[in-house]
Amino acid sequence: MDGRKRKNIEVGSEVEIVQKHHQRTGELTDGIVKRILTKSPNHPHGIKVLLETGEVGRVKTIIE
Repeated sequence: MDGRKRKNIEVGSEVEIVQKHHQRTGELTDGIVKRILTKSPNHPHGIKVLLETGEVGRVKTIIE
């Protein structure tokens, strides 16, 4: 599912994010959403989230 719309993401969802320092390589990190950091309903680069592991990044895919 698309990670650019806030309504698709919930706390507890399993997602793949790209962290700021991995944007050039596109390396993805998977984890569980602890907090949604983006306030707007959508974002062209993905909604920014905080994972339970403490990593912050923009959601690229939502794992169903």
